Amino acid sequence: MEEQASELLDYWFSEPVNRHWFKSTPAIDRDIAQRYMKLWQQAAEGELDHWLQSPRTCLALILLFDQLPLNMFRGQAKSFSTEQQAIEACLYGLEQGYDQQLKQAQQAFFYMPLMHSEQLTHQQRSVELYQQAGLTENLRFARHHCQLIEQFGRFPHRNDILGRSSTEEEVRYLQSKHAFRG
Repeated sequence: MEEQASELLDYWFSEPVNRHWFKSTPAIDRDIAQRYMKLWQQAAEGELDHWLQSPRTCLALILLFDQLPLNMFRGQAKSFSTEQQAIEACLYGLEQGYDQQLKQAQQAFFYMPLMHSEQLTHQQRSVELYQQAGLTENLRFARHHCQLIEQFGRFPHRNDILGRSSTEEEVRYLQSKHAFRG
């Protein structure tokens, strides 16, 4: 299993893929689904929980739970289906000090489940972690995500995908030029 985790990390942090981290294409999404759907399913079913036992495999598990579903299930509720598992893996890894054994680019993704959480305490922790790590670009986004949770208690851009009704305030925000759309 260590080999699969290493292959995933090599793929995710490779030059061709890292250019598409936050601006993917349908082709990249399909490639990720083809490569990692089965592994994601195994992780979702708890079959890869032993990956929590080292910094690198924990990071690979976090990527499987947090990032890859956003690509594989873009625009679907299922893209958030392993978000809680990502948060739990992140928090466990932080307790173990795993993040301190990773490179900065890896730390950025290690902390990301907390930035994606709709729980304010997780948001506040992500801001602290990005600031402590000196990840200034990520910190900018973490602060913005935290402000959204402080203001709305959730991410308004997820409402349609998750079948949630938007409040009038959320609708006004989503129609504004400042809206974050995910």
